[in-house]
Amino acid sequence: MKDTRARNIIYTQQYHAACGELILGAVNGKLCLCDWTAAKHHNTVRERLQKALKADYAEQESKITQEAARQLAQYFEGKRTKFDIPLFLVGTDFQRKVWQDLLKIPYGETRSYAELAQEAGSPKGVRAVANAIGSNALSIFVPCHRIIGSNRSLTGYAGGLRAKDFLIKLESLTLLKR
Repeated sequence: MKDTRARNIIYTQQYHAACGELILGAVNGKLCLCDWTAAKHHNTVRERLQKALKADYAEQESKITQEAARQLAQYFEGKRTKFDIPLFLVGTDFQRKVWQDLLKIPYGETRSYAELAQEAGSPKGVRAVANAIGSNALSIFVPCHRIIGSNRSLTGYAGGLRAKDFLIKLESLTLLKR
């Protein structure tokens, strides 16, 4: 028997950033997706959101995706250091806690996975924190690019290490210009 219950719609639009292609998605007036289209786990993120939100995708701009695109443009121009858009964090309680901790990292600063694990109240849970970061569906808005290795090296990022390096340098240069 076919499920005839109403489903949510995740409205999506593409966004071309200086360091890669992103897809933005919004559901119920909140941004739920900002993901790198070239990421190897891109489909996994989309499927996880679709299942959790009981949603279908529609390639159609919404007020939220348009506003997200506007704010991203300002960010990449060095004119925005904080985002002001409602976010829909879709994940486990632990994942949402880690993502909330990511949101507290100031623009232009970095933390190691171990430091974030400590802040999340799970000092021995570096791998769990890394997995939560890897499940972040809201790249840039939830700034997982600000997480680096304990030796200060760049490590894993859905958009690739070149994009991560670009974002970290963009934020550092923006702060220098102020």
